Amino acid sequence: MKPNPVVHFELPAEDRERMRSFYEKTFGWQTHQLGAEMGDYITVTTTETDENRMVKTPGTINGGFYQKHVVEPEAQHPSVVIAVPNIEEGMERVKANGGVIHGFPVDIPGVGKFVAFTDTEGNRLSILQPNERV
Repeated sequence: MKPNPVVHFELPAEDRERMRSFYEKTFGWQTHQLGAEMGDYITVTTTETDENRMVKTPGTINGGFYQKHVVEPEAQHPSVVIAVPNIEEGMERVKANGGVIHGFPVDIPGVGKFVAFTDTEGNRLSILQPNERV
């Protein structure tokens, strides 16, 4: 089996503007606010990217900030996102090895298919089947 790299991180925020300001001023990260159709998600650029917004330096990742919600307190933790070549096969591997899948894959426009899971130690992470780049 080929390694499946960590490709993204996510952090929850009570006050996204305060969080944006902190990471921009503290680490020089660039942030971009998406619209309501993308859940008002904020993308975070921590490293140089190409014209497709893919990282140029292997081993580096970018991320995002999302709004904390009271209705899903179990989903309000920092998370890493692991790329897999096939989301359905990745979900089966997670389950076969003792993990728990949360819901169904969600299509993120322009990005790929995404689903959260909990590992055997109670850590919440996600897997992503990236869209093929043309």
